[in-house]
Amino acid sequence: MTRRDILLRSLLLGAAAALPRAAGAQSAAWAPDRPLRIVIPVAPGGSLDILGRILARQLMPRLGQPVVAENHPGAGSNLAFELVARARPDGLTLLVGSDPLTINPALYPRVGFDPVRDFTPVIEAVRAPQVLVVNPRSPATDLTRFIAWAREADGTLTLASQGNGSIGHLAGALFAEETELRFVHVPYRGGGPAVVDLVAGHVEALFVTLPAAIEHIREGRLRALAVTGAERAPALPDVQTIAEAALPGFDVVTWQGILAPAGTPPAAIARLASELAGILALPEVSDDLARQGFTVTGHGPERFAALVRAEAERWPALVRRTGARSE
Repeated sequence: MTRRDILLRSLLLGAAAALPRAAGAQSAAWAPDRPLRIVIPVAPGGSLDILGRILARQLMPRLGQPVVAENHPGAGSNLAFELVARARPDGLTLLVGSDPLTINPALYPRVGFDPVRDFTPVIEAVRAPQVLVVNPRSPATDLTRFIAWAREADGTLTLASQGNGSIGHLAGALFAEETELRFVHVPYRGGGPAVVDLVAGHVEALFVTLPAAIEHIREGRLRALAVTGAERAPALPDVQTIAEAALPGFDVVTWQGILAPAGTPPAAIARLASELAGILALPEVSDDLARQGFTVTGHGPERFAALVRAEAERWPALVRRTGARSE
């Protein structure tokens, strides 16, 4: 275990210990008397599904009730978002949320939820940057050479993403805006197919969430040029951020966390946040998430709520500028 791992685990354990003290008797007063469900807005498989099932499994003995992980894919995750937004606010229905929660209201003509008004954030579990990757046969060996290559291509370079309006699409659009470059955007239905086509040489570059590409990078099938977070990714410590290599202040991350319907009692939120922070501090959980390319955060309700508000305010204008529409 590295010194950074020890420090991270100490911080998470400290957060878990502090939450019940801060909530006082509230946390101790709430205990579920029926099974809970964690709604997962995507089909089985993938990081969001894996996180939801890990947390559901670990919550059962801590709460003394069954915790069922339910997949509700469809409409770009909107079906699950609406389901939880309209659920009884009793602490028994939770959502594994991520960045589409704050992007979709700008992407779809109508959605049946408001990401800020209709949810109470419980805990931000993990973050991961997007990573700009190319085929190893590409002439771009770092971000500076990639920018030069794109400028010389004069708008003909293909830049793929997980889909129209995805966080990868928006990261690429923001990058293009700030560098004054033009690309041919190639949207896919998910990061997996985009990565496969990049490895095969069918597209020239890709912005994708790090966990979707990390094994290909480790095995040499893809070359990582830069990550989009404010800090370097622990899984790729030698890869620069876009901020340090070219665009100071550039910061785009994928986040995943647990939210409850608005109006859920504070005592339930406090207890759930405390238990989930303890789960994220477990070595078998944090180590597994780190191997996937995630950074475990464990940020509690107030800090997570501030992130959701900021993301909900940030993306609509960029979505409009890109002309992105739901597929």
